[in-house]
Parts: sequence; C-alpha cells; structure tokens
Amino acid sequence: MKQFGGFIKTTGKDLWRAIARFPLTVLCLAGITAISCYVIYLRNTPPLILEKLALTFLVAAILAMAAQFAVENVSKLGTLRAAAHIVSAALAVGFFFLLRPAPRIGSEIGVRSAVAVFALICAILWLPSVNGRTDFNRVALTHFKAVFTSALYAAVLSGGIAAIISAVDILLFHVDSVVYRYMLSVVWILFAGVCDLSLLPEFGREEDAQREERAGKYPRFLEILISYIAIPLMGAYTVVLTAYFVKILITHKWPSGQLGPLILAYSAVGLVLLVLASLAQNRFAVWYRRLFPKALVPIVILQMVSVGIRLRAYGVTESRYYLALFGIFSLVIGVILSFRPVAGNRLIALLAAGFAVVSIIPPVDAFNVSRHSQISRLERILQAEGMLSGGVLTPKSSASEETKKETTSILSYLDGRAALDQLSWLPENFEIYEDMETTFGFASTYSGYDPNTKYSQLFLAPNEPLAISGYDVSTNLNSSRYDSDNRPVSFTVRDIAYRMSVSRISDQDARVSVQTADGTELVGTDLYSFSRTLIDTTPDSKSGLPAEQLTLDTEQNGYRLRVIFQSINVDSGSSGMNIDYSMTVLFGAP
Repeated sequence: MKQFGGFIKTTGKDLWRAIARFPLTVLCLAGITAISCYVIYLRNTPPLILEKLALTFLVAAILAMAAQFAVENVSKLGTLRAAAHIVSAALAVGFFFLLRPAPRIGSEIGVRSAVAVFALICAILWLPSVNGRTDFNRVALTHFKAVFTSALYAAVLSGGIAAIISAVDILLFHVDSVVYRYMLSVVWILFAGVCDLSLLPEFGREEDAQREERAGKYPRFLEILISYIAIPLMGAYTVVLTAYFVKILITHKWPSGQLGPLILAYSAVGLVLLVLASLAQNRFAVWYRRLFPKALVPIVILQMVSVGIRLRAYGVTESRYYLALFGIFSLVIGVILSFRPVAGNRLIALLAAGFAVVSIIPPVDAFNVSRHSQISRLERILQAEGMLSGGVLTPKSSASEETKKETTSILSYLDGRAALDQLSWLPENFEIYEDMETTFGFASTYSGYDPNTKYSQLFLAPNEPLAISGYDVSTNLNSSRYDSDNRPVSFTVRDIAYRMSVSRISDQDARVSVQTADGTELVGTDLYSFSRTLIDTTPDSKSGLPAEQLTLDTEQNGYRLRVIFQSINVDSGSSGMNIDYSMTVLFGAP
C-alpha cells in the first residue's frame, strides 16, 4: 500500500511538472478534448469551424512541444522560453486564419498539416541531440517508451472507469451510453497526452540525469521484440524483395505501381527498427545495423526506377511525389549509414524533417508540382489528338478511347483539387459532369467503361400511397446481380409460420416467393417478364410512376402476393443486360 501511495504521489508530481513545462501543449490538448466532447454532445456532423479549431490545436500542441525542446537544448534560446511560446501561439493563430477561408478540410489541407506535424515530431526527436550531450538513439527510445507507457496507462484507466460506469448503470441507476464516449475522449486525448509529456526528462540537464538514465534504459522485453522477432522478419522481407529484384532483371518486366508502397513501408519500418536496435548489443542487432543500410540502397534504387517509369507514363501526382521524395531520402540515409552506422542515426530525423518541409513549401510542394504536371500532360494529350492548338480547344467526338479516358481522369483529378480554373482554354464555370460533351465532344469516359452501355431507371413517385387492403404482411426486399440469394424473412400469420425470400435467377431475373416453414413454395412470381414489358413500353420519368403501373399481382391456391416496385435499374451494353430491383412485397394468407 505504501508503494502504491508512493507511485501515485510520484505520478501526480510528474503530471504537474509536465503541465508547468509544456503549458501551451497541455492547453491545446484540453482544447481538442473540449471540442471532442462537444461534438459527442451534438450527436451530429460537427460545424466546419470546429474541425478547423481541432486541427489548429493539434498543430499548435506539437509546435509548442518542439519550441520547448528548442529552448531546453539550444543554448542561445535558453532565456527565451516565454518568447518561444508566444511565437508558437502566434504561428498557431496564423495557421487558423489560413484555414478559415477554406470551404472544407480537403485532402490538400489534411496532407499539408500531417506533413507539418511529422516534420515537427522529427525536430522534437532531433533537438535534444543538437548539442552533442545526449545520444539521439536514447532520445528516440525514451519517446518510444513514453508513447507505449502512456497508451498502456490510458487503456487500463479507460477500461477501469468503463467497468465502474457499467456497474453503476446495472446496480444503481441508468447511465447514458454517451458517458463512455466522453470518458474515452478525456482519457485518450488529455490524460494520455499529459502522461506522455510527464515521462520525458529534460535531456542533457544534470538535475534530471538520473531520470533521463532511467527513461532511456533499454527494456529486456523490447530487446527480445526488436532483436529476435522484428529483425528476423525484416530479414525475410528483404529476401523476398531481393528475389523480386532478380526476377525483374531476368524477365525485364517492371511492376505496374505496386512496388512503391511496399518498398516505402520496408524503408520506413527498417529505419525505425535501426534506431531502436542501436542500443542493443546482441548479435542480431549488431548485424542488422551493419547490413540494413547496405541492403536498403539497391532496393531503393529499384523503387526509384519503378517510380520513374510511372512518372514518365502518367505524370506527377501527390502519391508519386512522396514516393519519389521518400526514395531520395532513403537513398541518402542508406549511403550515410553505410559509412557511419549508429553515429549517423541522428541525421534520419534531421533529413526527414527537411524533406518534409520542402514538400509543403511552394512552388516545389507536392500539390503545386502535381497540378502543373497533370495540366502539362493533359495539354500534350489534347495537342497530339489535334484538339488543342494556340490555346483554343476544339471538340472532337471521334477522339480515341485512350484520349477520352485520360482526359476524363486528369480533369477529375484537377476538379477534385479545385484546379480547373488554371486551364485558361476551358470555358468559365466549366462543370465536368455537365459540360464535358459540349466542350470536348465526348462524354466522360472511365477505364473499364463500355461506350455501348445504356442506363435507365423506373421508380415509384415520391409520397405515393400504397394499397394494402386484403394483405397480412408487408416487407421491403432488394435483388441485385451481385447477390445470389438474400436471407429469407420469417413471419407468422394466424399462428402459422411462413418465409418470404427473393432469389436471383440470372443477371436480369429474380423470383419472389413465400414458403412454408419447411421450404414448400405456396406462391411466387418471376420479375423479369413484367419488368421487361414495363421497360419497353414506359419512357423514363423524372417524377416517377404511379403505384398501379409498378404493381405485379399473383395468386395461387388462395395465397396472394403483391410486388410494388420501388425502383427498377437497368444497364445494357456489349456484355448484355443487367437489372436490379427494389420492391415492397405484400402477402395475404387465405
């Protein structure tokens, strides 16, 4: 009991110390927690302003943390703690005002923010080793242990509180289930964040030397996990990639895009393992530190060749930009670590932060480079097709299928990034889904698209009343070409058990039936004959059809079945006709 009391006292002291050391970071974590709780209270889609505030608090929390480490480890900033936090707060406010005009938090804002946070985290890892008093590998290990420990504490705490709330709900009085969500927000955002901060010593400070040594001690469990499980798995993965490399050299067939993400994951995980294994002294760790950088270089060269082929064929996109950038980073790090193992590890964080910053600063950022690349590629395609000359676009209905597909793909890409206005030769207020055919001479065309495919739909008019007199049961059923059979609906009428089901017969037809409990059919009907007659004789209606026109009745041995179609969706092309059904089915027993 005395030891438990001492643990609580020490933990509480460390938490208060973290709050005093990282006040702005803790304030931002509290802000994120408050927003999370308010969104839970709303039980609806949060307003856009809250999303922007939450993102601002996240960036500000990491920025303030980096500022504190800079003050602690850069001698010239030692007396400027207040100024550093004021600058951090000012930058956070500026970030919010940059976000404020945005109509939504799209992919560009999300990626830029994520990359900025990643760069700040790299700076947090690198700064304690800037003066040479602290080993970078020990700093990284300390952060890794802090994250793992705080997550473990949060898991235990949230599980315990959840059990208490559940007991109160069962034994004493009702507790709304939303309380669990409030609790998880507070524990996993505020408590876990502050707990992580409390486990970080002031690196290089004599007064905190004992705490730093304890925090940077290499656990036996981690040594086993890294050295005897993770490293052998990485070795096996390296063998697979090497074998694939040999296969490419023999067959001269390059992969079509799947290699980049595999090698990116290999490089990222391998470098993290390299840092975590740098303090271990067993044979597996020593050999891994020696061999991984040398194995990384040829594998990354393979990735770069693969990415280069994709860039020449399809131009730059954000994903290819980051694949290429990470490939260059991995290649540089691999060469450095081949000559300076362990000692060069601190450059991993420094170079990663540098490359990340470059990727979000115009005009060489991922989004600007990608937009300009795709615009240039689109213009080359249209010029080769004879559709674009002297800045004037000429519609061409006879353009090749490849031109149609590539044009549609690039325009969709640019439209998703609000970049169509950068095409000076496009009409003003061009809408890709409405103006494509009049502007380019052909409709939007996608890969796998059959130009002979025609679509039609018949559907029930909105708010149409349904006649149900004389029937005992009503249910909604659906039948799609992708569903072989739907689960039957069981019900009883006057204490007799029945089952209603819809079974797919072909791409066009389905059968609705009612059976006894043992599966004997009592009444049923196929749908295709009725629906085909309806399709052939009824023009498409934007306002829908009356229920009488969409009703199919059948009767057998006194059992009545009525099918009222909610919608009939048809597509026909070179591969044939497909029909999907959505319907309300009524059943009456004698």
